[in-house]
Amino acid sequence: MPRTSSIALSFLGCFLGLGCNSQATPSPAQTAVSAPSGTVADVAGVAPLLQAIAESGNLAELHAPNFTDYRYLVVKFYQSVNYAPVWVRNGQPTPQALTVIAALENSVHKGLNPEDYDASLWPQRLNAFKSSPVSADTIAKFDAALTVGTMRYISDLHIGRVNPRHFQFGIDIEQKKYDLPQLLLQKIVNGNDVPEVLSEVESQLLFYKRTEAALQTYQNLAAQEKLVTLPDAAKPVAPGEAYAAAGPLADRLRFLGDLPQGVVVDASSGIYNGALVDAVKHFQTRHGITPDGKLGKDTIRQLNTPMSVRVTQLEDALERWRWLPPNFTVLPVAVNIPEFVLRVFNPDHSIAMRMHVIAGKAVGHQTPVFAQNMRYIIFRPYWNVPPSIARGEIVPHLLKDPGYLGKKGFEITDSSGNVVASGSATPDQIAQLRAGRLMVRQKPAADNALGLIKFIFPNDNNVYLHSTPSQTLFSQTRRDFSHGCIRVEYPAELASFLLQGQPNGQKWTVDAVKAAMQSGPDNQQVNLTTPVPVVILYITAVAEENGEVYFFDDIYGHDKSLDAVLAKGPPYPG
Repeated sequence: MPRTSSIALSFLGCFLGLGCNSQATPSPAQTAVSAPSGTVADVAGVAPLLQAIAESGNLAELHAPNFTDYRYLVVKFYQSVNYAPVWVRNGQPTPQALTVIAALENSVHKGLNPEDYDASLWPQRLNAFKSSPVSADTIAKFDAALTVGTMRYISDLHIGRVNPRHFQFGIDIEQKKYDLPQLLLQKIVNGNDVPEVLSEVESQLLFYKRTEAALQTYQNLAAQEKLVTLPDAAKPVAPGEAYAAAGPLADRLRFLGDLPQGVVVDASSGIYNGALVDAVKHFQTRHGITPDGKLGKDTIRQLNTPMSVRVTQLEDALERWRWLPPNFTVLPVAVNIPEFVLRVFNPDHSIAMRMHVIAGKAVGHQTPVFAQNMRYIIFRPYWNVPPSIARGEIVPHLLKDPGYLGKKGFEITDSSGNVVASGSATPDQIAQLRAGRLMVRQKPAADNALGLIKFIFPNDNNVYLHSTPSQTLFSQTRRDFSHGCIRVEYPAELASFLLQGQPNGQKWTVDAVKAAMQSGPDNQQVNLTTPVPVVILYITAVAEENGEVYFFDDIYGHDKSLDAVLAKGPPYPG
């Protein structure tokens, strides 16, 4: 993935309760930078070798030899120093080179693949400098390998390895890209504090940092794990019933941290009760399972999941945190699809609201991943039925019962919005509806599919937040029931929060919002004074403030798709 464009490490320092960091990011100076002193005269003949490597976009000695996605940047980098080696001075690797190599070797703790940066090859390369003289070929290959590895590492750490556009996600990383040649020369090759620069490259989000800390915890668990597979039961084991594997269950729960270390469990009786039940409920809560304490199929499956799988989930989460926009004018509304949760934040970055949501069905109606600005709210909205739903769901009802329109509050309109039918539909109107020449909308009412309010952030997917008359679905643990839009649990409270500070002193209290929903004008639009970013995320491993980590099923298969791309190694899709 070519990483061009200007430096912009202005970061989303306030997302998801996260704590803003106003520290400036590495910003290249406008003055020219020369190569490190002494490099040109180190070894004769290095320059033409470096030029040949850079222009070829390939270096056989790399674990991933093809660096054509960085070729232009590598050429630009070495042109600026007349193809002199920058990581070797007086025949030895520079201190900056050694610092960067250590970071590449430890990249596993960042959720990256160390072999993307030749982690296992650096000891051998460094050993080559212990003998004298060091050949021009050795220096050129060492220098080029470190330049490519550093560019890959910084870019991967800052914006992720795979462009989210590859997965048809509506998240733009272009504005985040660095001018890598300048950054390397000014902040790394000639830098006085390389660790600090590399730290600033990373996301400053608290959720990102918590996920990174959780990754190291689960990497340690994976290294220690001696998994004893718990047996499935013929039917769910309820509290108080016999379970022969009560002992291994206690060991597993204690290993995972759901059963506190100091709690004594008598597993010799073979009865599943007491502290074991409490621990299972805690485990179920952390894994998106209804916390009923029963040892059902899903609970046993999650308990038997190896820690290596959890490590991969956390790595995928870090990748996706890196995709997020670099800054927001105001704090965003954040929806995490696999978690079925929406979060809103106070100006001090604390969580103002956390509510359940209903997302798109996993089969056929997935909610897209994207970021856009919310611009207005509509009270008592019409539901303009998408043509696919009109053809696939409403037309069949009309064919059986032409009076279905009036019973459900639907209207048939032309392309200009003029109503052509409301009580019942003629065969010709049904045919035109099926052909897409007429449209269907549902009139504002309590039983309208959108409920009584919708939140609009214009996007190509025609997805928005809205209320719903089907409140009982929020009590379900897995909530993928919609056609793609997102139903929110507390719409009045969300609207009141978003409409704070409206002009003319209008106070949108929760009661005022409810009044507009229940008895206000139909299709009333209220513009937000300041657009509010909305980010639709897909994160299956969430590290909370209290240190607990929650894991959710990959309901859309997005983790699986990401893992398949990452398994191929660089160059990654740009």
